[in-house]
Amino acid sequence: MDLHEISRARFFHTMGWALLVSIVIVGIAAALGRATLNLKAALTEKPDIAIYLLLPEEEIGATTLLRERPEERDYLAETKDGPKLVRLKWGGEQWYVSLVEKLHE
Repeated sequence: MDLHEISRARFFHTMGWALLVSIVIVGIAAALGRATLNLKAALTEKPDIAIYLLLPEEEIGATTLLRERPEERDYLAETKDGPKLVRLKWGGEQWYVSLVEKLHE
């Protein structure tokens, strides 16, 4: 048997593993891409979700939309430190926090 000869079984075994690894790599890349798009959409299109992403240190439990304008939203947010007024403004490309004010209970 010549060392340069490859058996049919060994060829299909190697190709099977190569195909499986390729599928796994493409799947992981697709999942990361989708997660990135979801995060971007949350910051640009969904201010109700953006408030949680923009203020992780506040440990927000629940929010209530108090006032909605085209480029501004006011929320009552229940945080670890009690209720707070949070104002989000539209910055042209994404939402950002313009005010966080502690409220009396």
